[in-house]
Amino acid sequence: MRPNRIKQLWNEGKPVVLGWLSISHTFTAEVMARQGFDALCIDLQHGTNNMTDLIPMLQAISQTDTVPVVRVPWNDAATIMKALDYGAYAVIVPMVSTAEEAARAVAACRYPPVGMRSSGPIRGLQYGGPDYLAKADGEIVVIAMVETREGLANLDAICSTPGLDAIYIGPSDLSFALGLPPKMDNTDPLHLETCNRIRDAAHRHGKKACMHTMSAAFAADALKRGFDLVMLTSDINSMVAGVRKQLDDLKAARA
Repeated sequence: MRPNRIKQLWNEGKPVVLGWLSISHTFTAEVMARQGFDALCIDLQHGTNNMTDLIPMLQAISQTDTVPVVRVPWNDAATIMKALDYGAYAVIVPMVSTAEEAARAVAACRYPPVGMRSSGPIRGLQYGGPDYLAKADGEIVVIAMVETREGLANLDAICSTPGLDAIYIGPSDLSFALGLPPKMDNTDPLHLETCNRIRDAAHRHGKKACMHTMSAAFAADALKRGFDLVMLTSDINSMVAGVRKQLDDLKAARA
């Protein structure tokens, strides 16, 4: 089976740099996949992407060595299994608030007798290789987002879930849970302390800790603080930032 570079990097003690796809277009996916990210996530929760976009976008990413990741819209076994059957090599599950919910997400990603994933990797077999069914459980990465008040209360129980690979922080929803305004790259002391607490709990239970960021500076700081994966930027944010810079440069040149 095709090895999962996310796991390879983690096994080598190296961090993973993730890109983000919010725009439902195969060309955007292809261009982003060619920029040098270790992995690239198709966002089905908040992006414009739908399940019908998933196969062509995964095919676009698969032209490169970039690892295809999918954030599913909810902790729904059918959606998770479909994303994996389409060829996702990692799944990010939002709003995981209990150990039972974390275990349910893991079960949807693992074949029996470990989990409950149904056999039918229609494209996963073509992308992963002929021994996919025998080796998928060891390569697919399962990531749970801890971002609710209940999730924080159950943090240690979630992190101790067998088969779960990593914990992912969604800064804006975590801000809601802390009674703070939603904000990316949040430097509020309570937010930073909570992120560090999530990181420590993940590491204590042998899980990786992932941080969603919006800038290279904040991502670099997260890596210095010991996070194992950072989401650096998205297609839409990169486009907006690039356009704004060109307009600002033009205004400055004409002044």
